[in-house]
Amino acid sequence: MREERPVSRLRCMVAVCAGLAVGVPEAGAQEYPNKPVRLIVPLAPGGGVDSLARGIAASLSESLKQTMVVDNRAGAAGSIGASLTARAAPDGYTLLMASVSFLLYPLTHKDSPYDPVSDFAPVTQAVSLPLVLVINSAVPVNTVSEFVALARAKPGTLNFGSSGSGGFPHLAGELLKTMTRTNLVHVPYKGNAAGVPDLIAGQIQFMFVGIALAMPHIKTGRLRGLAVSGLTRLKIAPELPSLNEAGVPGFDATQAYGILAPARTPRAIINRLQREIALALRRPELLVLLAVDGAEPVGGTPEQYGQFIRTDLDKWRKVIDEAGVRGG
Repeated sequence: MREERPVSRLRCMVAVCAGLAVGVPEAGAQEYPNKPVRLIVPLAPGGGVDSLARGIAASLSESLKQTMVVDNRAGAAGSIGASLTARAAPDGYTLLMASVSFLLYPLTHKDSPYDPVSDFAPVTQAVSLPLVLVINSAVPVNTVSEFVALARAKPGTLNFGSSGSGGFPHLAGELLKTMTRTNLVHVPYKGNAAGVPDLIAGQIQFMFVGIALAMPHIKTGRLRGLAVSGLTRLKIAPELPSLNEAGVPGFDATQAYGILAPARTPRAIINRLQREIALALRRPELLVLLAVDGAEPVGGTPEQYGQFIRTDLDKWRKVIDEAGVRGG
C-alpha cells in the first residue's frame, strides 16, 4: 500500500503535464496569426490557380483578421515556390497554393528540391478540376466508345496535343492510352491553348483541356466535347458524361489544388486554417469564380488531402514510368 502513493502522485504529474502539452498548441492557434501570412503561388500572376489563391487569401484576411500576402514565385514547373515553402519555418506564416505540378515535378525530375509527402503538412484540398476530352469536329465519332473503337481500328493515327511532356494534359492522354490499350500519339505544345488552333485545323485529333478553354469552341461546333476526365459530370456542363461512365470504367484524371504548410507546422494551426478555408470555399463570390473554370470546392480534412496526395503519386508514377516521361 505504501507504494501506491508515489505512483498516484506520478500519475497526477503525468496527467497535468499532458494537459499542459495539449494546451500549448491550442493557445498558439488562438494567438495565430499575429503577423501577415504569406501564401506562395508557384505560378505567374493571372490564370485560374492565381485567381483561386487570391480569392482564398481575401477571405482569410477577413476571417483571421490579418493580412494575407499572395507571393507569386513562378519558374521550374512550380518547384521554386514549393521548395521555398518546404524550407520555411513551420509556424503557419508561409503556405503553398499547390497546383497539380506540385505532385508531378518530383516524379519527372530526379533532382527535385522537395519531397511532396515528407516536406509538407497538408491543410486542405481546395478544389478538384477535371479536364474535357475534345476532338476535332471532322473525327467521325460521337461517343467515347466510338472513339476507342476508332483508335483500336487505326492504331497510331490519332494524335493528341498537350501543354508539354510530363504536364497533366499529357499524362491524362497517357492514362487514356493505357486504360484503353490503344496507340495514341502525343504532340507537345508550349501550353494547352497553343495546341487548340492545330486541333481546330485538324492537324491533331484530340486534346484534354480545361472547361473554360473548351466550351466556346464546343458551342460554335469547331470542336466536339466527348467527356470530362473526372469520375462524375460537371455541374457547369452536365451534358458531357464522364469517361468513367462513358466507356472507360475507373478513369479519373482530376487536377487537385490545395493548401500546404511546411512539415511540422503545429496541428492546431493546421486545423484552424482548414476550417477557415473550408468556410471560404462556400462563399458565393468564390463559388462563382470556381464555376467559371468548372472547379468543384472540396475543403476536406488534412488527412483526406494527405491520402489524396499519396494515392495520386502512386497512380501517376505508374503512368509516367510506363510512358517513359522524364524531365531531368
